[in-house]
Amino acid sequence: MAKPAYKPQFLLLIGIFLCFFTGKSSQFGLETDEFWLNEEDSEVNMVQSRRDSSRHCDFTSGKWVYDPSYPLYDSNCPYLSTAVSCQKNGRPDSDYQKWKWKPHACSIPRFDALKYLAKMRRKRIMLVGDSIMRNQWESLVCLVQGVVPMGRKKVTYNGLSMAFHALDFETSIEFSWAPLLVELKKGPENKRILHLDLIEDNARYWRGADVLVFDSAHWWTHSEQWSSWDYYMEGKSVYKVMNPMIAYEKGLTTWAKWIDLNIDPRRTRVIFRSMSPRHNRENGWKCYKQRTPLAFFSHQHVPEQLVVLKEVLRRMRFPVYLQDITTMSALRRDGHPSVYRRAMGQEERQHSKDFSSDCSHWCLPGVPDSWNEMLSALL
Repeated sequence: MAKPAYKPQFLLLIGIFLCFFTGKSSQFGLETDEFWLNEEDSEVNMVQSRRDSSRHCDFTSGKWVYDPSYPLYDSNCPYLSTAVSCQKNGRPDSDYQKWKWKPHACSIPRFDALKYLAKMRRKRIMLVGDSIMRNQWESLVCLVQGVVPMGRKKVTYNGLSMAFHALDFETSIEFSWAPLLVELKKGPENKRILHLDLIEDNARYWRGADVLVFDSAHWWTHSEQWSSWDYYMEGKSVYKVMNPMIAYEKGLTTWAKWIDLNIDPRRTRVIFRSMSPRHNRENGWKCYKQRTPLAFFSHQHVPEQLVVLKEVLRRMRFPVYLQDITTMSALRRDGHPSVYRRAMGQEERQHSKDFSSDCSHWCLPGVPDSWNEMLSALL
């Protein structure tokens, strides 16, 4: 194979690690800010779980219902990153916090923190993935932390993982950073190599968990400007260019083989959360000043990532549950931080169009709370 031409690039991943994992164990909350990547556009889709729909409620078909008793926790939750603390950052409206997801054929129980912790007593719940999974982790921690006395909770760090501990319940709610699931390493001349067939450096953090929730989709389709690697590698073969969906299928297959070989379904539940939709058309301004959910879609589109994911899950021996949050969340273009990803003074708010708009992640309290209510019901 001809030696590819190298070009110097900065290591974006290092910056993300520093922003995510700088800090110390705290009894109160996280002192670190979040570094959010700009995400690219993605169409909405409908994902079907592997379970028999005749025996299980279809959580994916429903509508958003306004409920003034929401949110389920205060926006001053100390575990929220600056980037999702939209109220603190000056967002003037708050109705986006008061919508609950109502399936057509059943209901999702209101999240009960004490019942959840009792159910998860002496268990490890681990969420694995990218910054949107971190978004969901912060939601879940804020949902439960209010019933835990101040001196009986803490956050600890271990490499690429962080964990909230409810000490009296011996329960941990953990987040493990692995946006691609497989390994991204430095190669010769500091080039970034995405190893499509290596996973253990990430997976070693997942061992021993009682509940594993995964996501991986957005990073695989970043444009060249935002790509986190310079080359793909499989075995001893190195590739400068590969169809992103072929690479995604190879990476997911490596993950699936690891799950099949290393996880005991009698002990551990594995859930793969479908991709979080983005409303980034119009250069990131699709969600700016949106105040209410959409009632319906004029059309629906199934992204290639989800076609690939479902096929990989179908081939697995391990019974992975595919949790569909994509369609319900795609109705919520009002739920993103937009310009309120950072604190804005009164004068800055008068010129908010001058600032970047995040239409990928979610304000908290907000949409990920409904994902976690669904997750609690699934467990």
